[in-house]
Amino acid sequence: MAKQEDIDHSLSRVPAEAKEPLWKILLIRIGSICCVSQLVLGATLGFGMTFWGAFWATMLGSVLLQVVSWALGTAAAHEGLSTSLLSRWCGFGKGGSAVFGGVVAISMVGWFGVQNSVFGEGMASIIPFTDFLGGLEYPIWAIITGLGITLLVVFGIKAIANFATVFVPLFILVVLYSSWVVMQDHSLAQLMSMAPPGPALSFGAATTMVAGGFIAGAICTPDYARFLKNGTQVFWMTLIGTFVGELGMNLLAVLLAHATGTSNVTEIMMATSSVVGVIIVVASTVKLNDINLYSSSLGLATMINALFNKKISRNALVWTLGIVGTFLSVIGVINYFTSFLTLLGVAIPPVAGIMVIDYFVLRRNRKALDASRETGTLPSKVENWNPVALVCWVVGFAVGESTSLLNIGIPGLNSLIIAGILYWVIMKIVASSKKVEHVMFKETDQVL
Repeated sequence: MAKQEDIDHSLSRVPAEAKEPLWKILLIRIGSICCVSQLVLGATLGFGMTFWGAFWATMLGSVLLQVVSWALGTAAAHEGLSTSLLSRWCGFGKGGSAVFGGVVAISMVGWFGVQNSVFGEGMASIIPFTDFLGGLEYPIWAIITGLGITLLVVFGIKAIANFATVFVPLFILVVLYSSWVVMQDHSLAQLMSMAPPGPALSFGAATTMVAGGFIAGAICTPDYARFLKNGTQVFWMTLIGTFVGELGMNLLAVLLAHATGTSNVTEIMMATSSVVGVIIVVASTVKLNDINLYSSSLGLATMINALFNKKISRNALVWTLGIVGTFLSVIGVINYFTSFLTLLGVAIPPVAGIMVIDYFVLRRNRKALDASRETGTLPSKVENWNPVALVCWVVGFAVGESTSLLNIGIPGLNSLIIAGILYWVIMKIVASSKKVEHVMFKETDQVL
């Protein structure tokens, strides 16, 4: 029996025998997109746009994200590495991967806490406890939901996939049923051709909302794509996930917004049946929030290993992060950090631009990765720091944040593109001087 800390290969390659079937990882992907928050986004688009306007805004925002997801996911499937661990040989070195792992850990456990607050509140409103609890329904439910998801994540990607196998189809079925109840007095042609019921929403703003809503999740695609066999499977995962999870849910919510004349369609859907409401809340939140906690544990494992050359049990990390996130959601503190978490969301995308350029264009560590893959290990040497990557990361973040404040384009994609291009240009200049390159990029022993 494998050691607990090795169950999900947080600091090693995923071996061939641990790879999962495409359909299982696909369901995890669909589950991470196909959720209540996606319905809310779609309803917001439908409240301010025509059906076809919302269609093209979703298509553009989705395609941009899926290109990023496919590129990083392909590298992960090829190397069998999580996002944060892959960054060590994709531009950032050991020290840079520690910084990135810490950002991912904090960001994802923060969103875990925020989502758990929503989960607890939803369950408390649908299934209140008896009156003697005196208004403590939410804290009790938040503890139950937070620790329940933590326990699921402890059992690793197989448990997450098994949960998705049951609850993703169930979620889709109950959403379709609830939508049918709401829209049965309207014809499809009428809903697709009618004017939006609310104030007009611009195409640029809509595209930004679509892309911004999932960009951090897209960049963490390697955390589960590493269990696929090759880039072809990653391509189908991202393509089908986009059409079913993002495009499908968005456009269904657009029709609901047109049918009801409001953007608050989720409450209407959940009101169709208490049982349906429970299924929607449970299935939607768990299959999204388990990935938040999973990615957070992988990021923290990478950070601790890089800083201290220690390999901490992944189970211990999951329990620690899960309890912290649950506690913060129970006392309500986590809700005050949403602006900080949004800021971190702009800080993550530049890393993807740098990683894609380093792995696919510059190919700086491909020989070492290829050689070590033959033995199922990792390269024995790794760069300690890559100052160029760190500078480009900071510049990309600054660009993303400034364009966010000025409402120019899609902040996350702006930062990703600028960081990637800048990294490519500077690295080509540095590579022209072998002496400078030798001084800047010193290697150290890889300790796992």
